[in-house]
Amino acid sequence: MIYLRSFIFYIGYLSSGVLASVVACLIGPFIGLNQRLKLFSLWPRFANWFLHVTCNIKVEIIGKENLPKEPCVIVSNHQGQWETFSMQYLFHPLSTLLKRELLFIPLWGWAMGMLNPIAINRAKPKEAILQTLKEGSERLSKGMYVLLFPEGTRVKAGRVGKYARSSFELAKRNQVKVLPLCHNSGDCWPAHRFIKKPGTITLHIGKPFYVEDSKQSAEDVRAWVEKNLN
Repeated sequence: MIYLRSFIFYIGYLSSGVLASVVACLIGPFIGLNQRLKLFSLWPRFANWFLHVTCNIKVEIIGKENLPKEPCVIVSNHQGQWETFSMQYLFHPLSTLLKRELLFIPLWGWAMGMLNPIAINRAKPKEAILQTLKEGSERLSKGMYVLLFPEGTRVKAGRVGKYARSSFELAKRNQVKVLPLCHNSGDCWPAHRFIKKPGTITLHIGKPFYVEDSKQSAEDVRAWVEKNLN
């Protein structure tokens, strides 16, 4: 049954994603960024609802009271696909760091490109850091949240990778707060796996804080994530 549920989910997930991308590509060029972000956030909402209906995966959010109203740098652990699209409707307006190659995907990538993401070339890490600091600062100055994944890549459920300090340096340079996030999406939606396991994805929203020492802040947030996962 779990295989069938996962199959049904993927049919709806992929087909709705294609449909949403087509609509986005047709309408997006004629509306402003703020309207595009609101419009495109409808699909992640549907995807999470469909995930619950087909695979019995719920989403629980702890710490909503910690959400700041002003622009900030959001740092999240990275376990799979779920967090790459779900944050789009949880935070508005949001600019996300992603791999440049994703924008080359027909329809979906074109639609993503309209959301003003920070698209980096991971093959050139030094340039990617400088680009993140430059474009991240521009997004913050425009009143946007900036979502970064300090681990830099997906990490298996239950584990936490090394947190890069660049995310925290971005917040420090712009004198904005860091909002730490922690989730266990990999328990229900493992990376590169077809099967979706019934359960609850719990998203912890930590208390926002200003950065004094980017290296120490990276270590502190990593420890906080590790504690919440275990």
